[in-house]
Amino acid sequence: MKPLLSSVKTRTGLGVLLLFAVIAVIGPWIAPHSPSAMSPDILQPPSARHLLGTTQSGQDVFSQLLVGTRGVLVVGFLSAVIATVLSCVVGITSGYLGGLADETLSATGNIFLVLPGLPLIIIIASLLPESGNLVVAAVIGLTGWAWGARVLRAQTLSLRRRDYVTAARAIGEPTWRVIVVEILPNLSAVIISSFVGTVINAVLSVITLSFIGVVDLSEWNWGTILFWAQSNQALAQNAWWWFVPAGLCIALLGTALALVNFGIDELVNPRLRIPHATVSRGQRRRLPAPARRRTYMRVGFTAVLPDTAVPRPPDAPASAPPQPSAADFVPLGSPAAVKELT
Repeated sequence: MKPLLSSVKTRTGLGVLLLFAVIAVIGPWIAPHSPSAMSPDILQPPSARHLLGTTQSGQDVFSQLLVGTRGVLVVGFLSAVIATVLSCVVGITSGYLGGLADETLSATGNIFLVLPGLPLIIIIASLLPESGNLVVAAVIGLTGWAWGARVLRAQTLSLRRRDYVTAARAIGEPTWRVIVVEILPNLSAVIISSFVGTVINAVLSVITLSFIGVVDLSEWNWGTILFWAQSNQALAQNAWWWFVPAGLCIALLGTALALVNFGIDELVNPRLRIPHATVSRGQRRRLPAPARRRTYMRVGFTAVLPDTAVPRPPDAPASAPPQPSAADFVPLGSPAAVKELT
């Protein structure tokens, strides 16, 4: 299996995430000004004194951006942890136990699955007396676990029929040990991919809630910056430095999470691993053009061999039959294959 960190996309995404994590930790300490402090410098463009300019109240945009990174990441990852734990408990348990437990848990998941997520979060957050980052993270996590539970249930239904699971049950292993030791490790890639997807949805949700002014606006995040920029008509005043940096940070964080998700998909998807498992990149460059094209042809999960003969083993006798080559195989979809089928 191809290592996760061998993908350039995954390394790039993890590098950007690490950068944002460092900013979230040290951001309030290295901020040159207090994010809420007002000054006489009103709507000033970026300068040496204010790296990203100031707002209509003289607040430093760069300080708001540094301090607001922590709120976005805390809500995103905390809500993803809550949703992932709930999806694992509900999905794996219902898929393994079956019967009445499966029907009950599946019905509960289906109810949450058909509920409109963002409107429900808006209603719950607006009804709460205090809607800080922790409360918003809990609300997003409690309403965003259903889809992950459905995917894990489907995977568990497939794994519960495997031989090693049947053997563990036959020797008297308790249910919790079969789930934790035998089934859960085989679902790790799916769980990680679901976690990353939940982080993306949670980040977009908390920024949306802040942008429409539902949550507590005294806690800074990127959505709060956009809310005040929109309320004070920053676009009409050509104050691009007020909202463009926050928008770029949102796009960069979403891109980094998407790159990590793509890398996980390449790791768990057999179809995406076939070109790497068939022949190395250096060997593929030395092959002729037709062979390079046939390297990517597949029959199900099996790659078609290139036009290179398989070498004879050193210890094979002289009378041994010759090893098959790619000429003995008919590529799928070729006229010869169609002729043989008809």
